[in-house]
Amino acid sequence: MLVQQILSSKGSAAVVTTTPETSITDITRLLSEHRIGGVVVSSDGSTVEGILSERDIVRALSTKGPSCLDDRADALMTPNPVCCKRGDTTHSVLERMTEGRFRHMPVVEDGQLIGIVTIGDVVKARLSELSMEKTALEDMITGR
Repeated sequence: MLVQQILSSKGSAAVVTTTPETSITDITRLLSEHRIGGVVVSSDGSTVEGILSERDIVRALSTKGPSCLDDRADALMTPNPVCCKRGDTTHSVLERMTEGRFRHMPVVEDGQLIGIVTIGDVVKARLSELSMEKTALEDMITGR
């Protein structure tokens, strides 16, 4: 399965972004409001400068304490995150996420943000693929 198929199944192509100047307090509200675990950091809403996840905020809280909530997104974000393209396979995306130990991957084409996939999206797609393969093999064995 390709990343494009995941994006199509997700429906809305809108990706939640925030600017580098946004406070961590405001970002926590944004994450909660949209029920998401990560946000793309972008000055213009279309190029990826970084990514900031709940994990990044929790790590900062554990080392700096509550004062990190006044920090800006660019202080805690992962700059230049690993991105994928529409034509990448779920297998390759899952491999990169596992190796890099991250759960959110922006989808970029020609330098422009077109979507985001999460580890949950990719696992769901892989499980669907495996289920279809299982059914095809069973049908082949039983002659259906």
